[in-house]
Amino acid sequence: MDVTATVEAPVGVEKLFAVVADLTTYPHWLDIVHQVSAQATGSVEPGAWLVELRGKVGPFARSKRLRMVRSVCESPNKVVFERLEIDGRKHSPWVLTAQVGATSVGSNLTVNLHYGGTLFAGGVLERLLADQIVQGSERLLAVLQA
Repeated sequence: MDVTATVEAPVGVEKLFAVVADLTTYPHWLDIVHQVSAQATGSVEPGAWLVELRGKVGPFARSKRLRMVRSVCESPNKVVFERLEIDGRKHSPWVLTAQVGATSVGSNLTVNLHYGGTLFAGGVLERLLADQIVQGSERLLAVLQA
């Protein structure tokens, strides 16, 4: 599953990148990201976060906990977060890529969420994420204006 969304923001590239490069900001503007806490890491990893995702479709609710690391950080243009668990088991990939670029009125953000497993596959989840992204775009703009 791959979901991609783009949003225009009336702020500079650096300000937008600062928000999307820090996973602890996501619960403020993206409802599906219920909770994020920074995790202490060794010197090899540039940053790690414990992320709890929650989604509800009708009477059904799902929750998923992931350990994400920042695998790419090319400030102020690109950041990539990938699932990297440390329990020794094989896990489905989750990859979040955020790319920020300058526009004539500020900046734009393109986000791609890739999920490589089967537990959350299907059109319902993609529609849920699409709805979350639309609502999240509006909330992200409010966070940036604050």
